[in-house]
Parts: sequence; structure tokens; C-alpha cells
Amino acid sequence: MLYTLNFEKILFLDIETVPMVEHYDLLPERFRLLWDKKCEFLRKDEDETPDVLFKRAGIYAEFGKIICISTGFFAKDQFRIKSFYGEDELDLLKGFAGLLEGYFCKPGYMLCAHNGKEFDYPYIARRMLINGLNLPSVINMAGKKPWEVPHLDTLELWKFGDYKSYTSLDLLTAVFGIPTPKGDIDGSMVGEVFYKEKDLARIVKYCERDTLAVAQLLCSYTGKPLIKDELVTIV
Repeated sequence: MLYTLNFEKILFLDIETVPMVEHYDLLPERFRLLWDKKCEFLRKDEDETPDVLFKRAGIYAEFGKIICISTGFFAKDQFRIKSFYGEDELDLLKGFAGLLEGYFCKPGYMLCAHNGKEFDYPYIARRMLINGLNLPSVINMAGKKPWEVPHLDTLELWKFGDYKSYTSLDLLTAVFGIPTPKGDIDGSMVGEVFYKEKDLARIVKYCERDTLAVAQLLCSYTGKPLIKDELVTIV
């Protein structure tokens, strides 16, 4: 299957998320109580109190929000990257949904992300529902059999059925000789850069590098040449 993929029918993507509010103390009371309850299962030692653990809240769609979705797609001889970002999650989700419905909700079109099946795809779907949006068909898995879901996952492809470990995108790019997507920021820093430094542009660039790295990785999996820098366009 991999060697017959039509790369012009694949939308590569990556998302960046943060906690729903900057500090634990800013949580509405109902959410604070629910986060406290969740932390009973998350904490590993006594020092991990709910306020300390709240910096991890962004990885949970119920306690976090999306601040950037970067997408990449092949258009003739170009690899085009388009990002949807901002403090208004509803607005960026509408923009992303518009791209899906306009181009990628067609037979044979697919999404591709690293660890997408465990994180990106369900997170996007949950946040869309929370924001009152209808799910575009390419992101809606309800009633579909596993082989009918048009989602590729570069982590799942690398596992070859082995589910004992997680292999990061950064490690796999190193293995395949792909330039690292990491620069002056990593995933653990996104919340601080967003809330304290208020540097969304820095986060967007990081997200775009990851999206390009996912596309490069799928190229490596299928024996295709890597995408040259001069062929990458930000739109």
C-alpha cells in the first residue's frame, strides 16, 4: 500500500496545544474539581499536586485547546505549508475545516501525522465538537471500519505491529538523515511560550517544521527523495 500512495492526495499535519487557561488557579471551579480528580490517577509522587501537574493539561482535549494546526500538501512540484493559528480556537478550527471540506473530504484523500491516531486526529475532533462544529467526513470515524478510516500515522507505520514503545519524530528524522524539526523550542515549552512570552509566531514555525518532517519521513518510508528546501512554500 505504501508504495502506491498518491502523495498529492495526502494532507500532512501537526497541532500544538496548551492548557485551557494559563494557571491552575484560573480554572472555573467545576473544571478545577474535575482536574483534581483526574490528577489522582496522574500523580506519581506527593510533590505532583494538581497545580504542578496542570502544565500537562494541554495534552487532554477536555482541559486544553488548540492554538495552531499546520498542514502541508504537495501541489505539482511544490510542498505547500498552510497554518491555522491564533487565540481564537473556534476561528482556527473553522479555517482548518474549510480546507478539509474544500479539498480533502473526497474518496482517496488521506490525512497523515506522527502519532496522529493517538493524539492529533482525536484531539481535533473533540475540540471541534466542543466548539459546536460539525466534523468533516475525513476526520469523522463514527461507523467506519478500521480500514475505511483515511488516516495515516508515521508512528504506527514504524511500529510494524509492535506496540511496546513510542518513537519520537525527532529520533526518526535522525535515523533517516532528515534535518531535525526541533529548533529553539520543543513540545514541553509551548505552553510557556504561548502564555508567558506571548510568542505565537515562534510556535507556528515549530509546528510547521514538524509538519514538514512528517512529510519527509513518509518520503523516506516509501523510497522517495526528500523535499528540497527550495520546493517548500509557506502560504
